[in-house]
Amino acid sequence: MTYAEKVVQWLRERLDRDPPLSQPRELNLALRVVALWRASLIVQGFVQHHGRRVLQGPFAGMAYVEGATEGALLPRLIGSYESELHPHLLGLVAEGLEAVVDVGCAEGYYAVGLARLSPGLKIYAFDSDPKARAACAQMAQLNGVADQVEIAGALTPQALDAYAGPRRLVLVDIEGAEDELLDPGLAPGLRASHIIVEAHEVYRPGVAGRLTERFSATHHVERVELGSKVIDLPDWLKASNHLDQLLAVWEWRVGPTPWLVMRPRA
Repeated sequence: MTYAEKVVQWLRERLDRDPPLSQPRELNLALRVVALWRASLIVQGFVQHHGRRVLQGPFAGMAYVEGATEGALLPRLIGSYESELHPHLLGLVAEGLEAVVDVGCAEGYYAVGLARLSPGLKIYAFDSDPKARAACAQMAQLNGVADQVEIAGALTPQALDAYAGPRRLVLVDIEGAEDELLDPGLAPGLRASHIIVEAHEVYRPGVAGRLTERFSATHHVERVELGSKVIDLPDWLKASNHLDQLLAVWEWRVGPTPWLVMRPRA
C-alpha cells in the first residue's frame, strides 16, 4: 500500500468513528494528516528540481540524506528551517567558537551544517536514536566533514560537563528532556558555555521559565519566538498555489516551542 493509499484509508476510517470531525481537535488532526501528505509530495517536486541539497541560508549547498529523522524535511532543504536562529548561530561562529555540542542532533542538520560553515570547528553530536546517529554519520560523510563530527548516544548532565565550557556552544533539542539535562549544578561547565535550547513548552509547560531562572545569574537570556517565514522561494513554488507555499516552510510544530539563546555574562 502506498503512502497516499494509507492516508486515504485513514481518512475513510476516521470519518466512520466518533467523535465527529466537526469537533475542533479531531478536525485539526485530520487537517494535519492531509497537510503532511501534501508536504511529502512537495518534497518530491523539490528533489526533482534541485536534488537533495539545501537551497539557501547558512547551510546552502549541504548535501542531504533521504529524509529527516525528526520533524519536517522540506524547510531544511529550502533553507527556512528555524531561521529565527540564523543570526545567533552566524554571530557565534564569527566570534570564534572552539566546539559545538549538538544534543538531539537527528540526521545532522546543525552538526554537519556548522561543520561545513566553519572547517576548524569540532562538533560533538549526540542522539539516543540509532537511526538518527546513522543518518548523521552518512550526512557528515556526504559533505566531507566526517573528521569534524564525533557522534555518540544519549548524554547525562554529568557527561555533558566534560564537553561544556568557554567558547563552546551547547545546542539542545530533546523534546522536553532539556529540563533535566541543562543543570549547572550537575554540569558546572554550562555556566561558561553559550547555550541555545528549544524549550518544549508543548510537552513541559513552564520549562522556558525554569531554564531562564536557572541560568539568569550566569547568562544573558533571550527568548526567541517562532516567527513568520520571509524567504525567497524557488520559481516553481512561486508559481504554485499559496497553500503549497505555506506548507513548504511549515515546520510541523504542534504547540509552543520557543528558543532560549543564552550568552555567558563573563
